[in-house]
This record gives sequence, C-alpha cells and structure tokens, in this order.
Amino acid sequence: MIRLRQLSKRFGEVEAVRGLDLEIPTGQLVGLLGPNGAGKSTTVKMLTGMLPPSAGTAEVFGLDVVRDPVAVKRLVGYVPESGAVFETLTGWEYLQLIAALYGLSDGEAAARIVRFAEFFELAEAMLRSELLAAYSKGMRQRVVIAAALLHNPKAIFFDEPLNGLDANAALAFKTLITSLAREGKTIIYCSHLLDVVERVCERIVIIHEGRLIADGSLAQLQEETGEVSLERIFNRLTATEHLLARAEEFARVLAR
Repeated sequence: MIRLRQLSKRFGEVEAVRGLDLEIPTGQLVGLLGPNGAGKSTTVKMLTGMLPPSAGTAEVFGLDVVRDPVAVKRLVGYVPESGAVFETLTGWEYLQLIAALYGLSDGEAAARIVRFAEFFELAEAMLRSELLAAYSKGMRQRVVIAAALLHNPKAIFFDEPLNGLDANAALAFKTLITSLAREGKTIIYCSHLLDVVERVCERIVIIHEGRLIADGSLAQLQEETGEVSLERIFNRLTATEHLLARAEEFARVLAR
C-alpha cells in the first residue's frame, strides 16, 4: 500500500505539489500522468525519499518516508527520467555496486545480474569489459531498469522508462511490468506516452498544477469525460483552451 495524505512540496514561492490524497493497493499498476511541470516527478521523488515533503505525509507499506527513509528505500525500486549512471564503471561493476547497497551477497548478485542481462539482451562480456560511458542510450536504460529491479522490490517507480529503448526492448519491458503487477508488485508508471499507459495500466491518475484532477480506470474516465481515447481525456482535462484549434490554425499559417 502507498498512501498520500495532503502531500505537498514547495520550492520557494512555487508549490509544485498541492495537497495530494491518494491510496494505491498492493499489486496495482498505476499510470501517473500530467503535463510538464505538473508535479509527477516531484511526487515520485518524495515517495522514494529523495525529496522531503513540505507538508502532509506519505507512507510506503506502512513506513513513513520522512521518519523511515532507509527502510522505504529497501522496499522500492526507482528508474529516474534521467537514467543517470556512474559512467566510469562497467555495467557489471555498476550493478554489483547497486546489489551491495541492498545487501545482496556476491554470489546472489552475480546470479541476478546474469538473469537480467539475458532478459534485456545485454552481453555479459560487454557488461564486464565496457565502461557505461560507451553504452548507447538504450543499453544504458536497460542497465538502469535492471538496477531498479535487482533487489526484488515490493514497489517500483518508473519515470519515462522507455526512453531510448528500441521496439523489441520496449515490448519486453511492457510485458515484464504487467507480469510483475500480477505477481503482487505495486508499480507507478510515469509517462507522456499515453497510448502505452492506455494499454498497460489498470488505473490512471492525472495531476495538473500539482493537484489530482482524475483517478480511475480508463473506462471510468471515458464515462466521466465523454471522450474515447486517453489522449483526448488528457487534453480535455489539462490543455489550455482551444489547443487543437490553435494547432490547426498554426499549421495553416505555416502552409501559406
């Protein structure tokens, strides 16, 4: 269970997250959506203990993210939007470092790294010999995802996880996260790829200007808004007025 109560975050005069109330049960795959600057990444960073809330509370499996930050980190995995890694390490060294931070033995870590390398089609020879600085963006992203899952977390936070992945890797990843949810993992999936969220997430939460503005299944949001696709639902709830009409008019101007 993930529970937010009036969770807020302020950066100076800017209130990035404004009094979020939300509960997510174990084993649910939730799409967390919002325009740029809506507060998605800030919310995830508070839930993973990377940022302290300015007000309100957040609990992950009964643990308060402020009072028990290390205990929370033991239970969660996190794939940040940046996909940052230590570029002076090989892929194998980086994953070994992550495993050590979570207290995995050398033998257990090696076995898990090999399994993830096979799944994500990362050659073990490359992992052991090449520095991460030499990896392509897609290869680096596969390593970051493997690192987030290496310690078998109970809850996993993905922030734009498909960045850099090719079509085959993306399909494998989408199948993986739906399977993990069926196995009881709680998954928060942040993305601007609405068609992917529409296909894989059983629940959709939309925030705008730091506030929760929609929460439900795709069918529920369709009924509430009268729109057919998630893209049109998202546009209706978050876009500035007459967005589509303005885009069409701008295209006509460019064509003159």
